[in-house]
Formats: sequence, structure tokens, C-alpha cells
Amino acid sequence: MQVLIAGAGPVGLSAANVLADAGIALLVLEAEPRLPETLRASTFQPPTLDLLARFGATEKLIAMGRVAPKVQYRDRAGWVAELDFGVLKDDTQHPYRVQCEQYKLNQVLAARLGPGRLRYRAEVSAVEQDEQGVTVTLDGGEKLRADWLIGADGGRSRVRDALGIRLEGFTWPERFLVASTPFDFAQVIPKLADVSYFADPQEWFFLLRVRDVWRAMFPTRAEESEADILSDASIERRLQRVHAKPGRYEVTHRTLYSVHQRVAESYGRGRVFLAGDAAHLNNPLGGMGMNGGIHDAFNLAQKLAGVIRGEKPAQELERYERQRRPVALEYVNTITIGNKRNLEMRDAAEQQRWRAELARAMADRAAERALMLKISMIASLRKYECA
Repeated sequence: MQVLIAGAGPVGLSAANVLADAGIALLVLEAEPRLPETLRASTFQPPTLDLLARFGATEKLIAMGRVAPKVQYRDRAGWVAELDFGVLKDDTQHPYRVQCEQYKLNQVLAARLGPGRLRYRAEVSAVEQDEQGVTVTLDGGEKLRADWLIGADGGRSRVRDALGIRLEGFTWPERFLVASTPFDFAQVIPKLADVSYFADPQEWFFLLRVRDVWRAMFPTRAEESEADILSDASIERRLQRVHAKPGRYEVTHRTLYSVHQRVAESYGRGRVFLAGDAAHLNNPLGGMGMNGGIHDAFNLAQKLAGVIRGEKPAQELERYERQRRPVALEYVNTITIGNKRNLEMRDAAEQQRWRAELARAMADRAAERALMLKISMIASLRKYECA
């Protein structure tokens, strides 16, 4: 086997499709008995749509999800700032976001791989390597041999742990709650965009519309217990603060998760590489985590295919970390931390500074494009592509 990939999420499956299209022999190892259908990330940024289009996946995401051409920033008192992805029409083939649950992309990419390239109930427990290749031990003791290994096995990566690579950074004291409801907030909040952030120093929230439901995200207090946060009463209270209505909200899904800002000290060692959440974690405000991971996957897989096929020298693989790790450190971390602080900001002067920046972007097309290049992640791809 030329390449083993740990993890059948959007990152691992994107890398697998790039390699398969290049004629590389590969096997994706997934710990679960089937593709999970968890409601995790659901935002696909413009450059990610550009990349996935080569697989025919973008067209399918649009059909299964919802096109979001604008993003809004609001507060509970009625202030609204709206930005339009349309200013990026000369920068991308897809000047909009698509909102679609990530597991649907996984299904598309797994089906495209075809039979024999994806193995379930195959969790990595150990990794050893030498100058010729990598030996992966699965839970149960079975050993597999390959020339290269990509660890795309998530924030609790067994591959990263096996390499002894530290995930540096911090974890926020508060966890984030996500509740999904079929209630249509657009019917009661005037001119609401499908992607809308509501600033509030007491309790900010974020509304995001996928095809059939709205997903509402809230911060929680460190002292709240998991049982209390996920209780019907707690979720109802938070949703009623978004919009007070008669009767209770129907909640079709709820989840609570810890929020991290962490980046691996290295993106690989020897013949083993990390990508996606295995390499970096960030808070979800801005929709950059999964997208950054897919960008990792394309970058690494294209380089690896070139080296395996003899079209590129082995040193080409050194550029992967030089190009992708600074994106997580200097770009995604900075923007997502800033997004959180802007929403919960208490200082009036800082709040005014942030609103003035948005007002300038709304008043000047060049300023709006510059901001949207950052928000869409196009800027990060351009900045580091020559590193």
C-alpha cells in the first residue's frame, strides 16, 4: 500500500480522492462501524467549494444544502451590518457559502472512492516508521504497512499521540451549545440572513440555516453542568431569548462541546503527516475549522502524489507545514478568537471600533472585498501558497 489515511471525515476523504485520482494506491481507516452522521460543521467556504468542484461534490452540496450569499452581524437592539460574498465574483467560482451538514459531504466522497478503499472498525493504536515506510497497528493487533500515513483522525488523534506531537494552545472555559429547530427565525426577524451573528456581552448567539432547520449556537457558563445545559428548560430559555414566542420550540438536535484554540507543534514527522483537527483546533465562529482541514488535505495530497509519482522531489513535502501551519497560527486562530471577542465585547470603545470597521466595509466596495477575502479564507490560501 502506498498511502494509509486514518479517519474518514471530510479531511481524510478529500485527501483520499485527490490521491485516488492521481492513481495512488490507498486505504482509508475509519474507527467507527459506518460513516458517522453527527451534526458537526456545516459551512463550506468559497475556496473550499472551488476545490471540491473537481469531484462533482460542490454541485451535490448545493442540491443538499442551502446557498448563503450574505453574512450579517447584529445585536439584540436592532443594529445590523451585512456583507455580501458577491464582491468576490472575480476571486472565486463560488461567491457564496453553502450550508450543508458535513456528513453529507463524507457520503459523497466515500461513494466516489469506490469499493476497497475504505475500511471500517479500523482504529489506529500505534505507529512505527523507518526509512522505507510506516507500520500501523490497529486495535486488536493487526499490522498494516504503507509507504506513507496521513493522520486525519480528529482532535483526539491517535496518530498524533503515537508521534508524540504536542497540541499547543488553550481551551476556552465555556463550552458551546448548539440546538437545531425547524422554527423559521426569518419569518420573525426582519431581513435575517442565513448566517447571522448576534453580539451581546451577556449572551451572544449565532444563527445558521441549513436546508431544513436553523442551528442556534450559544456560549455556556463554566459553572453550568452538562445536564442543565442540555435540559429542555435551559435550551427553551435560550431560544426564547432569541425570539420570544407562544408555546415551546421544537428541538430536533442538541449538542454541547468544548472549544479549543490549539495547533500541533509539528504537522508531521518522517513519513507521517497530520491534517485537519489532528493538526489544529479552533472555535467554530467563522466556519474555518473544517474548511481549513480540507485545504490541508488538498495541499498535502497533491504534494504527496507528486512525490510518489516521481514528479516532485521529496523535499516538496517540507512545504506542506510551511504553507499550512502558519494559516492555523496566524490566520484562523486570530480571526476566530477575534470573532468570539467581538460578539461578547463589553468595552464600548472597542465595540465602536469593530462596528466602524464593518460600516467602512459596507460603504466602500474595495474595503468590503478586502474583508470578505479574509472571512472567506481566500486570503489565507493566497498568502502562504508560495512559502
